[in-house]
Parts: sequence; C-alpha cells; structure tokens
Amino acid sequence: MIRSKDGLGCAAGHHFDRAKEGYWNLTQPQDKKSTNPGDNRDAVLARHHWLQRGHATGLVTALEGWLAQSSPHASPPRRILDLGCGDGSFGPLLFPGHATSFCGIDLSKPAIKLAAKHWPEATWVLANADRGLPVMDSSVDCVVSLFGRRPVAEIKRVLIQAGSCIVAVPAEDDLIELREAVQKRGVRRSRVEAIMEEMHDNGLPCVEQTQWRTQVDIGQDEIEEALAMTYRARRWSEKSRISALETTKVTLAADLMRFSQNEAFRPQGGTA
Repeated sequence: MIRSKDGLGCAAGHHFDRAKEGYWNLTQPQDKKSTNPGDNRDAVLARHHWLQRGHATGLVTALEGWLAQSSPHASPPRRILDLGCGDGSFGPLLFPGHATSFCGIDLSKPAIKLAAKHWPEATWVLANADRGLPVMDSSVDCVVSLFGRRPVAEIKRVLIQAGSCIVAVPAEDDLIELREAVQKRGVRRSRVEAIMEEMHDNGLPCVEQTQWRTQVDIGQDEIEEALAMTYRARRWSEKSRISALETTKVTLAADLMRFSQNEAFRPQGGTA
C-alpha cells in the first residue's frame, strides 16, 4: 500500500479512504460472507470490559521479557503488527513507545472502531488477515497474535530475517471452572503441538515456550463477560445456569510461544 494525502492506493489501482473514526477499511466484497464479519459488538464490549478490569495484567508482564528481545537487531521504532487485535487493549500496554510504528488488524468493525478511539496515534486496519496481510515483504520486526489470527505463510513473508512472532492461545484449563459449571463438562484440549508444527513447517520454529496461569475471584458481571467474549452459554439451559452463579474462583491460563527462524529452542516454565 502507498499512502497519499487523501488515502491509500495499491499497484492494482484500488483506492481506500480513512474512516472518520480513524481506521483504514481494506475489506473486499469476498470478505463479507455476513453483514457484520468478525466478532459482534457484544463480544467486543465484553472482552474490552474484561481487560479493563486488569485480568490480563499478569499476561502482559509475562510477555514483556520476550518483547524486549523480539527484534535485537532493529533500531527503534520497531515495526509491530498485531493480528486479530480486537479492541486494541494489548497494543498500548505492550508497546507504549511504538504507537507510530504499530499496526493492528481485525475483521470486526466494532472492535477496530474501539481500538482507533482509544489509541488514535497507532494505525488500525479493518481487513481479513486470513486472506492476506497488506504489508510489504520482510518489513515487520514483531508479529503478535494474542488469541487472534495466525496466517502462518503471511507471517513468514512479512517478518524481517531477525524478527519474531509471539503467539498466545487459551491453555487447556483456561476458564475451566466456568465451562464445567455452565456446560456440565470441561473439555481440555491443548493447541500448542499443532501450532508449533504448523509454524515449523512454514520456516518459523518455536524458540521459546511457556505458560501463564493465575486464579481470580469474579462476580456475576465478570462471569457474564467471560462467557460472552468466548461465545459460550448460548442455549437457554446454559443461560439459566449462569444466573445461578454469583461469585466463583476461575483459572486464567494461556500457552505462550515465540517463533523465529534464527534461534535455538529454549523451553521455559512458570506461572503468574
């Protein structure tokens, strides 16, 4: 993409304007299989409120060490790409000094609007990351996918040679107490092995892997937010079980992985 005074343009002659809310809309007709693709407004707001309560503070702390070494040969400002950025909450927490070189991408219009509102200095793009990233080859120092999209071949294409990709996914026991209480079952499924294999097959071996875990006491409002942001408890029977929950202790857990083509694997462990 080439930026001009009145918008963005590409070599194929397409032109894109900046929305009044401050984001760039790069969606194509083929991206709109529904009238509102991506997370809906209720899920976006639930996740935003959940993060604003500070439930991800420990996760941010766990990632900060990796981010400090994510591109050791780059001079500031580092170029950061946040895939599936959602409401944008993680951007200013993890990269407070890199607003002008930070770009968040998401397919949800409610999410990208909220992100642009709260961190207008950064670049926010409404686009389908699975279809292709609107970024030049070998131009990004650090790609982050925090519970978001992972178009692996595109990640490999846009990263500089010494760049890193940091991935966070829910661990197998994340919110296990709520899943067991509301759905009467708590299926435990680790995503780590499949993700590491897919990334390795595309030239991005895992160089560090660890896990973040904590437990918190949450009330009725937070229970509803947790379920809304994960699309759980849709059926009437499940909603009735939610209303019976007042406070509960829940596990928050995430598997964290850092990928780079130029380093050796260093397994880690730890909780927060």
